[in-house]
Amino acid sequence: MKKIALAFISGILMGLTTAPVSAWFLAWVALVPLWILITSKKESYLLISLAWGLGYHGLALFWITGIHPMTWMGVPWLVSLAIALFCWLFITLWGAALVVAWCAVMRFLSLSSGLGRILVGVAVWCGLEAVWSSGPLWWSGLSYTQSPHNLAILQWSQVSGPSTITAAIVAVNGLIAEAVGYGTFRFWKTKSFIIALGFLVSCHGIGFWLFNRPVDTFAENAIKVGIIQGNIPNEIKLYPAGWRKAIEGYTAGYETLAADGVDIILTPETAFPFSWQYLVASSATFYRAILEWGVPVWVGAFGEEGGNYTNSLFTINSSGNIISRYNKTKLVPLGEYIPFEELLGGIINRLSPIEASLVAGKGEQIFQTPFGQAIVGICYESAFAEHFRRQIAAGGEFIITASNNAHYSNSMPAQHHAQDVMRAIESDRWAARATNTGYSAIVDPRGRTLWISQINTYQLHKDTIYKRQTQTLYVRWGDWLTKVLLVLGIIEGIKAKAK
Repeated sequence: MKKIALAFISGILMGLTTAPVSAWFLAWVALVPLWILITSKKESYLLISLAWGLGYHGLALFWITGIHPMTWMGVPWLVSLAIALFCWLFITLWGAALVVAWCAVMRFLSLSSGLGRILVGVAVWCGLEAVWSSGPLWWSGLSYTQSPHNLAILQWSQVSGPSTITAAIVAVNGLIAEAVGYGTFRFWKTKSFIIALGFLVSCHGIGFWLFNRPVDTFAENAIKVGIIQGNIPNEIKLYPAGWRKAIEGYTAGYETLAADGVDIILTPETAFPFSWQYLVASSATFYRAILEWGVPVWVGAFGEEGGNYTNSLFTINSSGNIISRYNKTKLVPLGEYIPFEELLGGIINRLSPIEASLVAGKGEQIFQTPFGQAIVGICYESAFAEHFRRQIAAGGEFIITASNNAHYSNSMPAQHHAQDVMRAIESDRWAARATNTGYSAIVDPRGRTLWISQINTYQLHKDTIYKRQTQTLYVRWGDWLTKVLLVLGIIEGIKAKAK
């Protein structure tokens, strides 16, 4: 029980590294107890790894309980609480399952202490994160523990994406564990600690140098972007009162920013929670403002796909016409669709009151704008690095993300911003973020947040972002580091089993 408690506490320490607490430095030691404890008695290692996973993911993802209460949707208070707890427990257990799988593989291989053991541990953790991030549920990888404040180490994500940061964290923790927890040779223990310290310092030193490289800001690549943070509460967002407030707020914001001379205006995810054609057909004031001022706008609204809806971002030109459309590809389970709906549709209430189903967009979409090709992420998609990498490799020159964020507690917008900071760094792109309730922001290619909004306020902002056509190693080759580590890890594992 003491070992399980220690594992749980160290998992909580890892949870404290995430935004908004952002005690990122704890990540470099919070995995040490788990490295040591998985050498415990055979019957306890699963509980130990589960405890660590529950501590980390449970704390990091606790913001999802902010969906409660959903009484505004007609969901009874107790049912709302049950749904919120179910969602939290499910995603926590899903994240903890990765930790359990890691420990199970390490115990199965039973490697002796040393660099070989660390190599295998790093390879397995990176491999498991690659598998988890390819599925529909993903958010709390180890790499985002360093965002948005440890910008020096985050520069390494340009090498092989988030796995580069994860590999460094797991490796340093493993080396420290070798130094303080087990092993038979005093010399190796001392050497292990020196290697850990040297590796940690050198990674940050090189990262700091990469961070301080100048960012080109050529005038011909400049885009003056206006951002509207509408601040429409979820309680009214999808109902007539919310519709009226959205049209009024976004129209006033559009006219103000257009008068300030911006090139284009960005609105949040489902800024207008209905079909764009409804605005056109009803000749709403927002649509009339576009025709009057002639400033293009990226509009978050629902699109129509057969008898269903898509969560979409439209480029509307100066004539009020749609010239491009992006449909969200990564839908939120339970919030935007029900997994296994045939079985669960009658048991689990959808956490969105729209009547039709949302359908996902196709993965190969390209989003052309009057200012070049954009990389688009709508809300939850910010957690999926590969989603952005594909668009950049296809020619994307700048990032725009549109999110709601009103569903959850204030920790979620902070973590969401941290995710977008990582996407800007690993892709070497400027990013403009528009959210409904916060945090909207401008982020440069080094991850510096040049402007960030307040939370739960109506705000307007104009700023300049720049198109870029560089391609990092990660954009060109993808997550090549994990593949290399897995090959080396397999070789090491075979060698160990052959002894």
